[in-house]
Formats: sequence, structure tokens, C-alpha cells
Amino acid sequence: MLWDIFCRVIDNYGDIGVSWRLCADMAARGEQVRLWVDDASALQWMAPGAAEGLWPGVHVLDWAPSGDKAVLATLPTADVWIETFGCEIAPAFIAHFAHATAERGTRQPVWINLEYLSAEPYVERSHGLLSPVMQGPAKGWHKFFFYPGFTELTGSLLREPGLMQEMALHADAKLRADFFTRIGVRPEAATQDERLVSLFCYEPPLLQALLDQLAVCDTPVHLLVTAGRATHAVQALWGQQTLRGSLRIDYLPALTQKEFDQLLWHCDINFVRGEDSVVRALWAGKPFVWHIYPQDDLAHAAKLEAFMQQMQWGQSVCHLHRAWNGLLPTGRQDPALLPLSKEALGQWQQEVQAARARLLKLDDLCSQLVQFALKNR
Repeated sequence: MLWDIFCRVIDNYGDIGVSWRLCADMAARGEQVRLWVDDASALQWMAPGAAEGLWPGVHVLDWAPSGDKAVLATLPTADVWIETFGCEIAPAFIAHFAHATAERGTRQPVWINLEYLSAEPYVERSHGLLSPVMQGPAKGWHKFFFYPGFTELTGSLLREPGLMQEMALHADAKLRADFFTRIGVRPEAATQDERLVSLFCYEPPLLQALLDQLAVCDTPVHLLVTAGRATHAVQALWGQQTLRGSLRIDYLPALTQKEFDQLLWHCDINFVRGEDSVVRALWAGKPFVWHIYPQDDLAHAAKLEAFMQQMQWGQSVCHLHRAWNGLLPTGRQDPALLPLSKEALGQWQQEVQAARARLLKLDDLCSQLVQFALKNR
């Protein structure tokens, strides 16, 4: 099938990150995809070659011409339209293809609104619901709500075929060493002498407490800080210092999505943020802390609680997540120390891997989207 996938980049690359993974996964399964995006600049480092048309099966298009009649006249009608995260297709685009389908007597594309990821109860209730289009050139058509999630009554999570097998191969010591060398980290990081911790975050209130804790650990700690806001946040506290006590810091370059996934596979603990990276941390099967995207109305608090309940985490890990996100009750803003003992990390990893095992039993999101589109054509 031919898919039109629409993405507006708001901030922090989460929108384009999820949209690109979706496009690449679809193309790898033999689907043809047009990605309409208003800012493709992040693809230069996230998926090199994508914006230049070097990714088989995916054609990246500028959002602006999606309203240009001359451009649209050269394009075939897609079988499926996907609006990611509530972005709205250009009215001229809708009008052009609504007229084309009426003129040819063909069916409307399967029109899907791909929503944000959540573990909250409304997701199961809303997944797959139909919404009629009441006005405009596509009046009489309908679109569907499609919700990613963590249960069989949702659209599940993005997961490429063969992902777990690929991750198992990277347990090889040489591949591990080659990976760290490639991203500019000294080869010794590939040994088991240090505890490796990745940091991908916004500006968490507990960051200073974390750095202080890692600097006095019994075991040497190597903190790998991702480019962008995480680097700025750490350097705002420590300046250019990269070594204090038991803590060594390396600042990483911008990583491709594949390299970011591999970073999570190779670290002992992963701090992740937003929607895309928490899914990748789950598949990595290592202890992780999620910095959920903060919202002014504190809607993220309920979202985090629902997620932790779905994960079936113990009290200490839940307490750490609330503290890391600045969500402890008033009067209880005590630093929640990272559980670093061998026993605590072992228990935490078992909980993550148990959650992963449950999720691996579900069909992945791309498979479900294809099945859903074929059913509703």
C-alpha cells in the first residue's frame, strides 16, 4: 500500500523521531511511504540520507507543498493517511484528493489519527473509534483514532522485526567495543570495570543529587550524556568538568536512531525522556528512569502513574520516578537515590524484562496499522 504520513515538529524531536521510525519500519516491510514534514532538519543526524531520498521505500516531502495543487496533481492517491499526534492535513490536500476520489469513483483513503502513547484507561476505550468528518471537502468521510499502548486492546508499540535478535548479537564484546569507538567513547568503556549510565533528559530537579551520588559510588561510574538539552543541563551544574570522585563523564555527539538504540543496549542504567526513547528503553530490557514530557496542567503526573502501574514496579523505583519528574508530594521532596546495589539493580532489571516479555506477546504497532488499514479499506 501507499501511505501518506504527516508530521509537524513541535519541539525536542519526539514527533519526527516517532514518525521516522514508523516510516522506516513500514518501508522495511515492503510498504511505500510519503513522509510530509514541516522541518526535516533532524533527519540529517537521526537518519542520514533520509531527506535526500536515499532510504528505500520512503520519500520525504516538504509539508508546504502539500497545499500546492500543481504538486498534488503529480501524485497518486495514497491508500492510507496518518496524522501523527493530532497534526491536521492541509485543507487543500484534503480537497484535492476528495475531488479525485469522487471523480474516479474510488474509496477514500483509510484516514488515521495516530495518538500519543499512554497507559491511561481511556486509551483502551478510544482505540479504533471512528470519527465522522462533518464539514469541508471531505464531508461524509471518516477518520479513525489509533492509540499506541501497552495492552492487547491498544495499538501496541513500535518494534521492528528482528529487533531482539539484533540486540542479542550486540552482546558480542567486539561489537560493543566497536560501537563505543564509533561514537567517540574510549574503548575501555566496553569493559565491565565501570557501571555505564546513559543520560537523555530535559532539566530534571534531581540532576544535581544524581551527579553527587554517582561521584561517591563504590563502583566507578561512566556517565554518557546525550547531545542537546542533557549536555546543557549537566554543564550548567558542572561546567566542563568530566571527572569527580568515582564519576567520569563523556558528552556524546548527536546519535542516529540506530546508535541511540545501541547505547541503551550497552548501558547498565538508562535515563530516557519523551515517548520514543521510553519504548526503546523497554526493548533494551535494562533498568531505566523515564523523564516524561512535562505539561503545565500536570497531566503528565497521571500519565506517569498509569505507566508505572503498567510496569508493575516496586515502591523504590516508583519513588525515584516521581522525584526525577518533580512529582513528589509537597513536603516530601527528599532526594530519591538511585538504587545501585547489585541486588537492587538485579530486581529492577527483572521487573523491566518481565514487562518487556508481556509486551513482546502483542503484535507490534506497524503490524497492527497494516492489518487495520486492510480491514477498513
